[in-house]
Amino acid sequence: MGKYTLRYLPLAKQDLSEIVNYIQNNLENPIAAENTLSKIEAAILERLESPESFAVWQSKKQRPYPYRKINVGNYTVWYVVIDHIMEVRRILYSRRDEETLI
Repeated sequence: MGKYTLRYLPLAKQDLSEIVNYIQNNLENPIAAENTLSKIEAAILERLESPESFAVWQSKKQRPYPYRKINVGNYTVWYVVIDHIMEVRRILYSRRDEETLI
């Protein structure tokens, strides 16, 4: 293995922003919003050390790059590895229908 570069798709950045905004504004809990953001970012950076060492998600769809996931509290980070790039594609509430959103 080698060193991996981290890349976020715009949709993943939007997901993260919506999560933080929801917790901060709808739930009126800015501390929880900040903690959730920190935990998600830390989990992604930790996985960046060896992103291919984790199980491939068994999707019903045929995909050019297999998805892997990171569970962080109530959220799931979905990513693929392309050469030496760990590309974060979605960050979703864990109880959503992953097959239709990924």
